[in-house]
Amino acid sequence: MILPGVIVSVVMLILTGILGRFFCGWVCPLGRLIDLVGAFKTKKRILNDAQNKRIRRFKYFILGSVVIAAIFGVQVAWLYDPLVITARFISLNCIPGVTFLIDKCFVWVIQNFNLYGSVYDFYRTLKASFLGINIYYFANSTAIFTFFFVVVIFALSMTRIWCRMLCPLGAIYGLTSKPAFMERVVDGCIQCGKCHQHCRMGAIKEGAGYVKGECILCMDCVYDCPVGAEKFVWLPKRTSSSISPRPVGKETTGSGGNISRRNFLIFFVISICSASFWKSLVWGEVRAVTGDSSGSVIRPPGALKEREFVDRCIRCGNCMKVCITNGLQPVMMQAGIEGVWTPALMPEIGACEYNCNLCGNVCPTGAIPKLPLEIKKKAKLGMAYVDKSICIPWKHQDECIVCEEQCPIPDKAIKLEETVVGGRRFLQPVVDKDLCTGCGKCQYACPVRPVRAIVIKV
Repeated sequence: MILPGVIVSVVMLILTGILGRFFCGWVCPLGRLIDLVGAFKTKKRILNDAQNKRIRRFKYFILGSVVIAAIFGVQVAWLYDPLVITARFISLNCIPGVTFLIDKCFVWVIQNFNLYGSVYDFYRTLKASFLGINIYYFANSTAIFTFFFVVVIFALSMTRIWCRMLCPLGAIYGLTSKPAFMERVVDGCIQCGKCHQHCRMGAIKEGAGYVKGECILCMDCVYDCPVGAEKFVWLPKRTSSSISPRPVGKETTGSGGNISRRNFLIFFVISICSASFWKSLVWGEVRAVTGDSSGSVIRPPGALKEREFVDRCIRCGNCMKVCITNGLQPVMMQAGIEGVWTPALMPEIGACEYNCNLCGNVCPTGAIPKLPLEIKKKAKLGMAYVDKSICIPWKHQDECIVCEEQCPIPDKAIKLEETVVGGRRFLQPVVDKDLCTGCGKCQYACPVRPVRAIVIKV
């Protein structure tokens, strides 16, 4: 099975091989946010060539670790992917926060200034569209925001430090951009050093050269050059009056960071040991002692088997963003270490809507497959169980048919059985296991508190 994202990735690699590392400078949303934060730093920290070379190595170590972990069946790319980091923040922090803030501002202005005319009509229009999004809260959103905040705020210590030092996607593009046809050419340089000082990636060396794999084509050097000596051209011709930016000698890697054979072997052994330990920790002996954590969470409808699901899910938050009941929430340790920030249905917050299949339609990796609505309606998420020790009809012999009323299954997965106690007839709920899909409507609507009398289990 070839995922649509794989085709896009191949196209991006081909374009990078032609243009250079343009994605990081022109496309990456996280890079743009990092630049915006870095603009508030008045005094830039400038590293020399040796320091830049040392810190660049880290992202290649991280890339190697991600690849080796994947070979061992552990998917950790979601932790470092800049697109996923940004998408998760937008889905689970930005959209709910902005929607909530705008809504409250409209309400405050209308109420305090008595603007019940055109302003109120405009507000009602927004409530039917943009402000009508029923997403105001996500579990663990503070942890997700903190992670994003730390990544972005590091730009105040050094421009593009995440891109220079930690981003494995940047490492991939750095390697792929080595044969790029577009190159920086310097002709008539007056050695003012502005290009080296202003380069946000530290790609321009103290002399006239640059590290091609680290250049993100931001063009700052072209704009800042006081004599217009710098430009980017296609397959430049070398002349005696021009300075070739192509590194020579030990700098020919294009990545800006040589890795010795000894360091590579140490890294390889540590990565294998780490991946093996992680795999054992998540899927091995610890799980055998503590129980299978996949049984503690309810996955979205049609989701892949637990292990394949956590490997395929990139924690982008798209499914949670579109869930119309807000029932899909990011989990922390409920699904084990490897399941952090994966989506799970929490029926007490919101049930899985019977006539909705949006989560599968927006999943970019197929962790939640696209299901036709008729098939999705029959997809089993779990099973409802009645706790007779607290259920009102079972414990108190009193009337309550809320769960049966709320069940969306046409033939009703919750049946009401007539019972006679003390000469009085009343109805008690019983779950039809053949019909129940575990959508959580019954648990969400159950009036018993603080613990619901009917719950969904997997």
